Amino acid sequence: MERTEAELIAAAVKGDAASFEPLVQKYSPRVFATARRYARLEREVEDIAQEVWVKAFQKLGSFRGEAPFEHWLMRLAVRTCYDFLRAHQRNRESAFSELSEPEDDWLERCAAAPDSVNEHADAAKQLVERVLAQMSPAGRLIITLLEIEDRSVKEIAQLTGWSGPLVKVRAFRARAEMRKILAHIAQDKYL
Repeated sequence: MERTEAELIAAAVKGDAASFEPLVQKYSPRVFATARRYARLEREVEDIAQEVWVKAFQKLGSFRGEAPFEHWLMRLAVRTCYDFLRAHQRNRESAFSELSEPEDDWLERCAAAPDSVNEHADAAKQLVERVLAQMSPAGRLIITLLEIEDRSVKEIAQLTGWSGPLVKVRAFRARAEMRKILAHIAQDKYL
């Protein structure tokens, strides 16, 4: 007979580590997908996922069951990703000359004729990833959750533990940060 999540969690809290394994198997794809949005290298993704599961096991006693386990776990995953971004923040400024040829071509076409750039979405995606890599951890987190994952302000507040107004302020600042990075890239390109 298959045990419910609540039964598995209760057994794991009592010290039965094997009861935690079905939860890991069930939710690992979601944890890895979340980690991939914040880390570039696969080994970093694996490190984040492992840290999420270690924290989840250690903090399982604090799970109250008021919301689904998946929500609690994803909140922990997003916070772990944010911690990763803060810990691994480097000066990731890159010269415009480091852009690949498709990125460079796309940016030129976008500047010349903004309506005709849809056909080169891959280059645009690479450019967005490059801009996100140069952003602050909070900026990258908020843009990823709000614009890429299309989450609401309320959902982001629940995931991060920030207030709704703080989420809005950080989104405003993150968009300004993106504009500044893009302006810097464009300035380097045309100087």
